[in-house]
Amino acid sequence: MRSLANTWHASLPPPLHAVSDSPFYFLLSSILCSSSSNSSSLEENILQQSVDSYCNKKNFYMRILFSRSGSTFSALLLPFLQGVQRPVARAATAKFLFGQQSVMTAVDSQSLHHQLFYLPGRACSSRRNESVVVVMGATGTGKSKLSIDLATRFPSEVVNSDKIQVYRGLDITTNKIPLAERCGVPHHLLGELDPEAGELPALKFRSLAASAIEGIAARRRLPVVAGGSNSFIHALLAARHDPRVDPFAAGDSRRGRRERLRYRCCFLWVDVEKKVLAEYLDRRVEEMAADGMVAELEAYFAAEGAEPGRHPGLEKAIGVPEFREYFEKGKGAKKHAAAVAAIKANTRRLAEEQVRKIGRLGESGCGWALQRVDATAAVRARLEGSAWAAAWDRDVVGPSVAAVESFLESSLSPPLGC
Repeated sequence: MRSLANTWHASLPPPLHAVSDSPFYFLLSSILCSSSSNSSSLEENILQQSVDSYCNKKNFYMRILFSRSGSTFSALLLPFLQGVQRPVARAATAKFLFGQQSVMTAVDSQSLHHQLFYLPGRACSSRRNESVVVVMGATGTGKSKLSIDLATRFPSEVVNSDKIQVYRGLDITTNKIPLAERCGVPHHLLGELDPEAGELPALKFRSLAASAIEGIAARRRLPVVAGGSNSFIHALLAARHDPRVDPFAAGDSRRGRRERLRYRCCFLWVDVEKKVLAEYLDRRVEEMAADGMVAELEAYFAAEGAEPGRHPGLEKAIGVPEFREYFEKGKGAKKHAAAVAAIKANTRRLAEEQVRKIGRLGESGCGWALQRVDATAAVRARLEGSAWAAAWDRDVVGPSVAAVESFLESSLSPPLGC
């Protein structure tokens, strides 16, 4: 059966290749390698049970579809939607070809998922028809986590929209999501740019992110834009972007007029009550300092080329200006405490400004339909040191998955990305 494990990926229709790039493909391959080419129904059941056991631990649902043609045995590992409480109104059927045979599924909620993401569609004709999920919110609210949670339920790739996280370096200071927590989800524009190449303007981000979205949609995956830089989000998504105009200015003459969008968008705003978020941000700064932020900044300032102006984008990261005097003019407990206090204050101010700008993108400004999900209970539980995952799943993941499912269902005609 090893030959099957080595060749089954190549036999898949191109839209299915993305599935085989997941950890589940390697799980299936390893199991198939130990199977016989004359696999019986009993062995198929054992194989499915093995995958079920693995996926239950990962809080994910998968199914294997089998097909035979003479002595040829094929298997396909498929992700299933999780947490769907209602069937899709119009049952759809997903078809997957194996040579001259086909395997059919008729599970209502899952069939929509497969139809959207795995069936070949007609060539894309308009960027405005591309479907994009946008995860926004103030720093510390859990945007990155939600983007990963969505990507484990819908085949997705994440496009970073944080103007500081686009640069390489200072991963702890800039709060980049660690590789181990990305669950294999591809990320674009996250730690990719050379900090010495200059500051990335919004117009250039618009171009880079649009290219990433186009590629993701071409692979029949769902683009998820996630990040806290609302100026970048507006530049990317607005049908028209004028770099000379500040869309967040108080006197913007466009206030109250709905701005056309460049894509079909599902906006998810992760929000936390101001007082709770402020307390959590202070705690997070302390945790970052304990987890290596100060050592990371020390290495940054010790490196050649850390002088002001050398990294015009990265040096604006909260933590760099606050600790510059500490490392360049002499260390001391008072200076250290002052730097940490300044980081806390500036992070709280950043969060308040981000919330203001999100409001400007919503009904009071650009008129974009933002769907707010409240993560206050989950964040409060984290502060109290109690279990918070249940509150996160109930208040944030559940409503977000339902919103995305409804959004994708409405895009059945035309299919995703076309």
